[in-house]
Amino acid sequence: MDKRIIDFIAGLRAAGVRISVAESADALRAIEQAGIRQRDFFRAALQATLVKETRDFEAFQRLFPLYFGNDAPPPLQQPGSGGQLSEEEQQRFLEALRQMLASMTPQQLAELFRSMMTGQQFSNQQMRDLLNQLGQPMMGNPNYQEWMTRRALRDMQFNKLAQQLRELLEQLRAQGFSEESLQEIEQAARENMQALQQQVGQQVGQQMIEQGQGEGRAQPRVEDLMDTPFERLSQNEAEDLRAEVAKLAARLRSRMALRQRRGKTGTLDAKATIRTNQRFGGVPMIVRHRKRHLKPRLVILCDRSRSTETVVSFLLQLIYALADQVSRTRSYAYIDHLHDMSIYFAESRPQEAIRQVMENIYPTRSYSTDLGVCLGEFVQNHSGTVDHRTTVIVLGDGRNNENDPNVAAFDQIKRRARRVIWFNPEPRHMWGVYDPGSLSSDMFTYAPLCDAVHEVCNLRQLADAVDRLFTR
Repeated sequence: MDKRIIDFIAGLRAAGVRISVAESADALRAIEQAGIRQRDFFRAALQATLVKETRDFEAFQRLFPLYFGNDAPPPLQQPGSGGQLSEEEQQRFLEALRQMLASMTPQQLAELFRSMMTGQQFSNQQMRDLLNQLGQPMMGNPNYQEWMTRRALRDMQFNKLAQQLRELLEQLRAQGFSEESLQEIEQAARENMQALQQQVGQQVGQQMIEQGQGEGRAQPRVEDLMDTPFERLSQNEAEDLRAEVAKLAARLRSRMALRQRRGKTGTLDAKATIRTNQRFGGVPMIVRHRKRHLKPRLVILCDRSRSTETVVSFLLQLIYALADQVSRTRSYAYIDHLHDMSIYFAESRPQEAIRQVMENIYPTRSYSTDLGVCLGEFVQNHSGTVDHRTTVIVLGDGRNNENDPNVAAFDQIKRRARRVIWFNPEPRHMWGVYDPGSLSSDMFTYAPLCDAVHEVCNLRQLADAVDRLFTR
């Protein structure tokens, strides 16, 4: 149990809860006195010793059942069982449902819809089997539970349940069902939909905890981790890769320095050479070269969501390790407001600065990303950092939670900069696809204004994308 409590404390810290070593020891001593037999007393003892601020209570409530056993699945109710439907209407309702389920795909969607419309409860094992059918690997860090839950809901096409419900209600309305009966069916079905969504989140969280407990048993090679998507990296694997990032930065620095030495004279400027030598009739010839600016100025805008934490830290580690190849770097994190990260790198070494950024800049609520607002703040307060020599790098998935993308501000940045490059940590096939959490993606709204868009789902892709920044 001590190991589980220590893991729970680590999970709270990853979620932004500040817990000292002394407070961790207090929690273990409190459990020695309180025992573990009474679940509510056990929870209260941990809460009293670990939670000091009101804002941390939500993280405690969310993570506690993941580490110490999920609550029972949320109860479902049977639509139409409140007495509004006659026996004949109940039979017609079940027949219409049966016909609809017969043609519904995929199978996961049909099973969810059957449970929603009949009130038949999924057991935890049945929900686990349903998730396993997706073939979606679980991360070991419970801090990403909300994000992994959204992915599971999206892969199950959970958002289609509401559409299927509307279609079924229309069929029943055409068969002469009263509005009172339809309202009763709809209300029960929507409450069941929320309960199913909650159960999916519970099961995803439990599987993530189990994945975390299995870390270290069969560690893949670093070469394999280079190609592992960031979202699948455990905390231990991400730490293993940090040493590899330093090696990658050293190799990139060597290549860039070589390009710089080779490029000192620039490329042959044929027009200038001909004009210069007209007075000689072509012999002898003075050769002219174009001047090249090999050291760019960089401005980095990073999405500081929980789901991008690993790729943000790796990108910053790479960029600031290449500081001698860059004329100037300014970095910003965007959530619902813009945060200047450059001040941390001006005062500390890169590794320490990245740690401070992760501790001090983080979302305080779910679904808070609003790039449109942050672009407006950048144009208003920081546009002077962008000029004709500046390459602007945006790292994010383009999901703004249905907020205004503020294309006008993005276009202003584009017109001031030399280049605008977008690094997207989502697989390319997911760009623009609906997500239950952040809804639609604005990626294809921003992409036409970018000079290049790179998929950076793993460390190898990220290193290649950074290398390309210095080839022009």
